[in-house]
Amino acid sequence: MSIWKRIGNIFSKPPAPQAPKSMLNLAPGDICEVSLVTYEVTGRTMTSGRNAVVLTLRDGSRIAYLHVEEREQLQYALYEPIDGRLDNPAEVPATLELDDYTFYLEEEYEGYAAVTGQTPYMNGGTQHVWQYQSDNYRLLRVEWQNGRFMLYEGEKIIPGDVRVIRAS
Repeated sequence: MSIWKRIGNIFSKPPAPQAPKSMLNLAPGDICEVSLVTYEVTGRTMTSGRNAVVLTLRDGSRIAYLHVEEREQLQYALYEPIDGRLDNPAEVPATLELDDYTFYLEEEYEGYAAVTGQTPYMNGGTQHVWQYQSDNYRLLRVEWQNGRFMLYEGEKIIPGDVRVIRAS
């Protein structure tokens, strides 16, 4: 190594450290922890026009869905699929009753869903979403895409209970 190269290395700046990966950027194959349970991310669905993503999580045979949305700060909701059926996306009510809970419509939106990995909908397309909340903070999410409904029941998760373990 020449003397000039050594002198140049002394004055050169070290490379900038990479920013840690956030939950919004996780992709299939990454590992995260939610409420002290370690999950592998197996799928990712991102709807256009929103700074939000739904991650499909797997812990053994259990499948869960983590809705991550960035507003003033990151907001998390963990959902599990439930059995149920609606007939027509044009007739989704503003109030739903389920297991002695009354859920009230909080938000409704639609957009193009970009899908990666294993998700309930294996291809992209227009997705319509209804998000509900009950008086005791239980959550309900209804999705419609490609003529198929999916229903999820869940709860909000505080940001301190969610962390990235390994990201590619």
